[in-house]
Amino acid sequence: MPALPNKVPHIAASASEVAGVLKNFVRWLESYGEYSWDHQSFFAGPVGRRAKGLYYKNKLLGTAAVAPIIFCEAFFPPARRLFHHPMRLPIADAHFAMGFAFLNQVTGEAKYFQKAEHFLAALEKTRCPAYHEFCWGYPFDWVTRNGIIAAGTPLITTTPYAFEAFVQVQELRPDAERKKIIESIVRHTCTDIKDFKTSETARTSSYTPHDQGGVVNASAYRAFTLASAAIFLGDDKLLKIAEPNLNFVLESQNADGSWPYAKDGVRDFVDHFHTCFVMKALAKIYHLNGDPRILAALTKGVDYYLKNLFARDGMPRPFSKAPRLTVYKCELYDCAECINLCLLLRREFPQLEKVLTTVVTGILENWVKPDGSFRSRKLMFGWDNVPMHRWAQSQMFRSLAFFLREERLSTIN
Repeated sequence: MPALPNKVPHIAASASEVAGVLKNFVRWLESYGEYSWDHQSFFAGPVGRRAKGLYYKNKLLGTAAVAPIIFCEAFFPPARRLFHHPMRLPIADAHFAMGFAFLNQVTGEAKYFQKAEHFLAALEKTRCPAYHEFCWGYPFDWVTRNGIIAAGTPLITTTPYAFEAFVQVQELRPDAERKKIIESIVRHTCTDIKDFKTSETARTSSYTPHDQGGVVNASAYRAFTLASAAIFLGDDKLLKIAEPNLNFVLESQNADGSWPYAKDGVRDFVDHFHTCFVMKALAKIYHLNGDPRILAALTKGVDYYLKNLFARDGMPRPFSKAPRLTVYKCELYDCAECINLCLLLRREFPQLEKVLTTVVTGILENWVKPDGSFRSRKLMFGWDNVPMHRWAQSQMFRSLAFFLREERLSTIN
């Protein structure tokens, strides 16, 4: 695709600033490398896993076990190095691939397309080895309330990002082998990921091939992936599988417009980035099919989002209904997903334009480190400056690249 024009008078300052930040980030990434510590590093190693497992089994003893770890997370984030090692994270590779694909669209420079292909090649190598179809999860054992999800278990919250990355690059430059991978991802999403009836019209998607579902954003991811694949592959049968998952998401919306993390009577917290995940998926489906039910749900959702999930300074607030003590004020992941959501929905909801400007400006002014990477969290006292590709260096890179692509396109339409 030819380079898009550089003359963009009405947004020249912000676009040029973002372009500079992205250029410096790419330079930093090349120097830092593609492995990183993670949000879960404190709990990915044997000590953290045992402490977290005890917490879920015995709150009193478990609290004593995890308290020193939470203290480190809040006051000495570099202590992650003591608990685990840097990892290659597939969800980050997918976001990097998409970000570089956006930069290729903006600049026309082949080096960015080559970078996108590089990260897709990394995804091919890190697929879940025990599954026939292409799918992805975490490279560490994840301790959850319901038990341990073993490393290499496919997650419906990770695989769709790989799907999007492969599709985005495929649309820029078609390739027969890449299309086969996309088709394999779709087969996995249809067959390995299960769904379970919740009403006459709705079914909840499982999070992995082994659970009983209930997590709202999991169903949103599956519904979007299959709805998008139906159009990309020209297969309307996929819409019939996606529809009940979409209905589950719509039926799970609370009267106030929010979505709980899960419909299981336990995990009813409402937080920023999971809310974005749900509305982002709904927005993408709406742009595919124009379903008025989705627009109605998004209207209520955006109203709740703006009233409950932002701090006084206009930056994202982690929770409107927190499940536990929060040791930070603002999260890079929340900011990245906020930018995504605003870009997707600002035409339908013009009030999001102001939010987008505030958050992008806030990131550029306060979250970009001298080395080109981003701060990870604003803590109660100070910052967590440990760069974590999944949390959320890659997500912010992709969001700002998406922002730059959208701003440049707006000047020629």
